[in-house]
Amino acid sequence: MNQDSPFDKYWLGFLFGLILPALFAYAYLVRFGLWEPMFNSIVANYIGPQLYTTLGKVLLVSVFPNLGFVFVLYKMDWWKTAKGLMVAAMPYFIASIFLLS
Repeated sequence: MNQDSPFDKYWLGFLFGLILPALFAYAYLVRFGLWEPMFNSIVANYIGPQLYTTLGKVLLVSVFPNLGFVFVLYKMDWWKTAKGLMVAAMPYFIASIFLLS
């Protein structure tokens, strides 16, 4: 077991877990053309329930890298970092569930 690793810290996983989905959501929006310089026109086109559904889907997709990293951290026996990563993913899951319903 790898208990003396300097990276096996709960707060490190929590911080990484909050930042990673935001970066992935931004990369997803840029890559698939959903993000344009005229953001106001995009929001104006999706006003109403469709905006919330789209945002909920993007939030849900943005959490997938966290789940992959949790698996990798479990294999490396970094339990505290993996726990922090999972806890940090919960607000994204909860927000996406509320936006999709």
